[in-house]
Parts: sequence; C-alpha cells; structure tokens
Amino acid sequence: MVSLNKVMIIGNVGGDPEMRFTPNGHAVTSFSVATNWAFSTPDGDRKQETEWFSVVAWNRLAEQCNHFLSRGRLVYIEGRLRTRSWEGQDGAKHYKTEVIANRVTFLDRQGGASVSDEGERMDGGADFGLGDIEPDDIPL
Repeated sequence: MVSLNKVMIIGNVGGDPEMRFTPNGHAVTSFSVATNWAFSTPDGDRKQETEWFSVVAWNRLAEQCNHFLSRGRLVYIEGRLRTRSWEGQDGAKHYKTEVIANRVTFLDRQGGASVSDEGERMDGGADFGLGDIEPDDIPL
C-alpha cells in the first residue's frame, strides 16, 4: 500500500534555532516557524490567524540551519510530520507533533540558498523557483 507523509511550509522563524548533539555525536537543531492566514468574516472584517510549527533538522542540515537562521528569517521548509510522546513528571502522557525537515530554503535576501539533509546546497533556492521571491509576494 502506498502512503505519503510530506509537509511544505513557508513562514518566519519564531526564535533563534537551538542546536544540540545526541550521545552519538549527531547534530540536531530545533526552531519554530510561524505561518499566517488572512481571511474575511461573514461580516466583512479581516482576520488573521497564526499557526506555529516545531521544526527539527538533523546532521549537516541542522548545522546549516543553526548557522544561517535567526528570528524573523523567511524560510521554506520541506519535510515530514512526526508525533512523539513521553510521560511527564506528573505521570501524564504528553504529545508533540514536529516537522522533520529534509530541505530548508532561505527566502529572504540574507541567505538566498537552499540546503537539504544530504548537505547539498543549491544557489538561490532555484530548486523550487523561489530564488527572487520577496515576503510581500507570498499570498496571504
């Protein structure tokens, strides 16, 4: 049976990435990304909702995200969803859904590059045709 677990988001980094290392020495970087959705209510009022995503990158991609990303940067993230669970100190079961990134494209002028989990770097985000995109060009 065929299945697919793929997510693509464009948004702004919510805070500076946090990089750490596993006991085996693998780099892992976590950061949040906010996306906005604007709509009109039946009364004609304009509303905007923000959705927050937790993103995790591994190995070389983790190192590059930690180096190039900072709060406010506009990024394209491609990856898969993973939900993990753990038992808290209070005995309650907790769940967290994360985007496991396999490609990150820096969309603002500062970086202008795309990196994948294989460590390859593409110039200007051309892999997605997004190299010259401006934040104002993204539809709400």
